[in-house]
Order: sequence, then C-alpha cells, then structure tokens
Amino acid sequence: MTFTIDHFNINVLDLDKSLVFYEKALGLKETRRTTADDGSYIIVYLGDGTSPCKLELTWLKSQTTPYDLGDEEFHIAFKTDDFDAAYALHKQMGCICYENKDMGIYFINDPDGYWLEIVPIR
Repeated sequence: MTFTIDHFNINVLDLDKSLVFYEKALGLKETRRTTADDGSYIIVYLGDGTSPCKLELTWLKSQTTPYDLGDEEFHIAFKTDDFDAAYALHKQMGCICYENKDMGIYFINDPDGYWLEIVPIR
C-alpha cells in the first residue's frame, strides 16, 4: 500500500484576497472550485502547474473573525528555482516575516498569517 499527498487545506477569511496573494507571491492558480448550494462555504484548489499536490483554500461564510493559528509552529514549504528573484518579489510585497540566512531560507506570511517557507532548489 502506498500513499501520495493530494492536497493540504487551510481556511481563509477573505478568499479573494488570498487568491490574489497566492497567485502573485507563489504563482499558484485555481484548478477547481466547489461552492455549497446554500452559500455556506467555497473550496478552491490551487496548483503550481507542475506537481500533482494542491493547496486547498476553504472559505466559510460563518467565519467573521481571523483564525487562531496557535503558536504558528507549522508551515508549508515551497521550492523555487530563482531564490533571489523570489526574495526580491516578497520583499517588495512586504510579506517576509522571518529570515534564516545561515540556512538560506526565509518565510512569508499569507493574508491570514500562515507561514510559508521559501527554499532554493539545491
């Protein structure tokens, strides 16, 4: 028996803002969308166009306050083939929240405060 990662879910407060952020910051594009008949939720899957793994953004109509992310001890990591250009873009966007120059990585925050690790392809 084998398993592969299909998708990773995060809940977002402002779906449109998140979609703009993920496309601008990471080049992720919508691949599929599901909307509840009663309008209570929208689920959007984002893909990078190269790997089968998707990022699932879930918007819940009932959620009106920011999500409690606890101690922010979790993150999603993204590899990039142009680390310097990615760093310049994220610096310009003002979304870099932590840098570890010794390890050659940095983190950005999405609109909901989720940490996203940026690592160079090594």
